[in-house]
Amino acid sequence: MDTITDLGRYSRAIQCLAIAPARYVPDLVEDARAGLLERPRSLPPKYFYDARGADLFNRICETPEYYPTRTEDALLQEHSDDIIAMTRPGYLIELGSGSSKKTANLFDACEKQDLSCVYAPFDICKPVLIEAADKLQDTYKWLDVRPLLGDYHAGLGNMPHYRGCKTFLFLGGTIGNFTPPEARSFICDIRNCMDPGDFLLLGADRIKDPAVLNAAYNDAQGITALFNLNVLRVLNRELDADFSTDSFVHSAVYNNELNRIEMYLISRCSQEITLGKLGMSIRVESGEKILTELSYKFYFDELETLLEECGLKVVRHFEPDNRYFSLVLAQRE
Repeated sequence: MDTITDLGRYSRAIQCLAIAPARYVPDLVEDARAGLLERPRSLPPKYFYDARGADLFNRICETPEYYPTRTEDALLQEHSDDIIAMTRPGYLIELGSGSSKKTANLFDACEKQDLSCVYAPFDICKPVLIEAADKLQDTYKWLDVRPLLGDYHAGLGNMPHYRGCKTFLFLGGTIGNFTPPEARSFICDIRNCMDPGDFLLLGADRIKDPAVLNAAYNDAQGITALFNLNVLRVLNRELDADFSTDSFVHSAVYNNELNRIEMYLISRCSQEITLGKLGMSIRVESGEKILTELSYKFYFDELETLLEECGLKVVRHFEPDNRYFSLVLAQRE
């Protein structure tokens, strides 16, 4: 495992440090075999994010209905100075960093407070990591960006050991894509990477009017529908399948009992679909659903309980007046 001394070998020319899986994670063939061959059918949401899917998600974030991204960004703009003043990080480690656009608020705050730090974005897509790192180092000449390439779903046990004050970032409400047991396991994984005194900044979507939630996942422009249907293109390309995007319709509904959005692809007709790499075909009936994403929403006390059960103490909570979203700063004591 690399130490921070080892990581010092990286130059301003961006290189990614590959993070080996700490536990076994199924590939697409295995996930398709497990999720598509049996009813009810399902797929993990991570397969949304090929190049086209990532572009569509960025467009979703710009729709009037999709409040989470702009609400979290506004919270970071308002409170980054306080967050940096409290945490004084030597290292900012972001899990699922993507384009790192919102994180720039924290770098602005570092600059104001004359604080330099190392930024370690962790993501599964190497081109996105390289592009984001290049842009950040052009903008913030003092910033040392050391990208980590890997899948955080495979655990964090092989993360580099950073010696110094660390703040972990898990933003975007992505914690909602885990089931409750998975969320607890993941936060415990982060806690196990932390030393006493380190911080976690967690972004989480809140429970609110179901009409607001349903609109956020069913935008009038239909971009979320295109995003959902794009996973069929991924299956066609990667599994030598013959899904027709015209034969399915997007559906996203809020489940009041479980406090989560459930996103589906619903078959418009009875159809036979070939899965070439699996060496078989499946029959999907008219009206049959394929679950593609869950997105849990939280009361604040649920977030506090989740963090405390994993050995972290909430030290600050940031929310807008409408309580649509939370940024929770927690610390390992």
